[in-house]
Amino acid sequence: MLSKIPIELQKIKPEDIDREILRAAIIAELDAINLYEEMAALAHHTHIKTVLLDVAHEEKEHVGEFQTLLLQFDEEQTEALEEGKKEVEELTEGT
Repeated sequence: MLSKIPIELQKIKPEDIDREILRAAIIAELDAINLYEEMAALAHHTHIKTVLLDVAHEEKEHVGEFQTLLLQFDEEQTEALEEGKKEVEELTEGT
């Protein structure tokens, strides 16, 4: 269920470390979102479901924070994100 960081951060070149830390943080937050939403779906008590979903929402905000930083520090990522957005718009146009 929980992802392993796909790289060893201590082996990253100093000029790349900040971007890789942000990517690892995004992975951790996405894992947390999946975990909390899965547990909420299984929980019987409404209060537990409510709190788990609220925490999952907060983790989604954290993804946004880390992604915003990543886009500030990685121009290639910014360009790739825009290209991906254009592709989706082209593929889904008129549907």
